[in-house]
Parts: sequence; structure tokens; C-alpha cells
Amino acid sequence: MPNFILICRDKPNSLDLRMDTRPAHLDYFAAYGPRAMLAGPMLDDNDKPNGSILIIEADDHAEAQKFAENDPYAKAGLFESTEIQPMKLAAGALAPKA
Repeated sequence: MPNFILICRDKPNSLDLRMDTRPAHLDYFAAYGPRAMLAGPMLDDNDKPNGSILIIEADDHAEAQKFAENDPYAKAGLFESTEIQPMKLAAGALAPKA
């Protein structure tokens, strides 16, 4: 099954919105089950969150797009932009074992 990386950049001055929406976002990601592979905030120079990186498994780009659109962060209007890129896990702890 294909993997997709989601690179989501927060709107400026939106830390309060991020923190208020965080529990719903984490629950949403966890509900995706084993297809939710990795998630975490991107940080600015002061270690404050300013975006998100997520890696998911999805059948295709349309499913990854739907996942991104239904994220509580996206529904709350947190993100300035979201990039969805197919990727192949080739090495590291999440990569398929040879």
C-alpha cells in the first residue's frame, strides 16, 4: 500500500488554535489505526510548533487528501498550506523489513 507524507504549515499566530484542537487531532490520527505511521509538529527556532508532518498509508492520493481534509486541525482552519506527497519507506524503523 502506498505511503504519503503530509506537510502542513500553520497560519501565523495560530498556536492557541493548535493547542485547543490538539486532543481532537491526536484522536483522529490514532483512529486511523496501523495506517497512521508517524505524526509530529514541526518547530520554529524557539521550539514552538508551526506545522505538522504526518506519514500515512492510503490507497491513493485521493484517500490521503480526504484524510488531510478531515483532520480536526484542517477543519479548524489551522493550516496555511498542506502538501501531500507519495513516498516510499526505504530505510529506518518504519521501513518494511527485507
